[in-house]
Amino acid sequence: MRMTAAVLEQFGEPLVITDVDLDEPKAGEVLVRLVACGVCHTDLYTASGVDPSGYAPTVLGHEGAGVVEAVGPAVESLKVGDHVVTLFSPQCRECEHCLSGQTNLCLAIRAQQNLGYLPDGTTRLSRDGEPIRHFMGTSTFAEYTVMPEIALAKVNPEAPLEAACLFACGLSTGLGAAMYTAGVRRGATCVVFGAGMVGLGAVAGCRLQGAGRIICVDLSPDRLELAVGQGATDTWLAGPEIVERILAETRGFGADYTFEATGRVDVMRQAVESARMGWGLCTVAGVAGKGETLDVIPRWLIQGRRIAGSSFGGLRGRDQVPELVNRYLAGEIDVEPFISHRLSLRDVNRAFELMEAQDGIRSVISFA
Repeated sequence: MRMTAAVLEQFGEPLVITDVDLDEPKAGEVLVRLVACGVCHTDLYTASGVDPSGYAPTVLGHEGAGVVEAVGPAVESLKVGDHVVTLFSPQCRECEHCLSGQTNLCLAIRAQQNLGYLPDGTTRLSRDGEPIRHFMGTSTFAEYTVMPEIALAKVNPEAPLEAACLFACGLSTGLGAAMYTAGVRRGATCVVFGAGMVGLGAVAGCRLQGAGRIICVDLSPDRLELAVGQGATDTWLAGPEIVERILAETRGFGADYTFEATGRVDVMRQAVESARMGWGLCTVAGVAGKGETLDVIPRWLIQGRRIAGSSFGGLRGRDQVPELVNRYLAGEIDVEPFISHRLSLRDVNRAFELMEAQDGIRSVISFA
């Protein structure tokens, strides 16, 4: 089929809105008509050329939601008409990692996905007979996408898809960091560094877990105001003295849980140093730049502090994204404040400009 997509032709250049060809789904694959897609920092990161694993040409986008239009042979869990959220982090339920119960990092299609291919090592995207690679196994800056069945979460059809798409990456990453990776305990003191999409999601996750105190730290008063709406009990402007302030507010011990959602290694260190002596857990969800390292004094760890990384919030996407969407429908998660701009696919480069200007939290592309 012929469709319109936003193609990354050259790193550092605007995406090109053009027509491309999309082949029918093969065995274990599903054709999805996209309805909405969030524009995430990861898309911009790759488009800029900074991502060492990036490739071009490719159709970017990974924070999508849509409706199943067709299924290939051997697809059992989805049917035409199902509403789905795309998963850059799949869940096969059969590989060593999925069966372990210890991680959400499914191994089933990881190697080919990292290279820009579907599980059989080929692409369904092309232009003038030349293949175009898939981005993160999703490629949702397009009217349609073909994806593996194991990389789609079936969600409640009552959920508006422009809200559901945010659970495909940023919002779930933040929620999951608090709920699944850290497993915040009721009554705990939490500090969230960063009030972007992931940080605000972590604030909401801490609230859902019953945290007693949730401190959000950011440079933007406007974003801190949004944190209040997600459940923050305290909002502090970021600065070099923030560790000392956290220690002063916690009898010198530090917070039970800290979350880093900025991608800055200096902030990661603050998050480690403000975690509680004895059992404090620092969860790092932000993505640092290429070649950057985190400098941690071993004494901080010997005193009982721990550091955990969190990819996609530790979510097992096919099982837990539908649960989070249901909690949104139940009124427990407020998604509307995250949607700052509603744009068309032809405005995708404008979405990148808004992101670089730190204008809003999330731009959502509508294909309706």
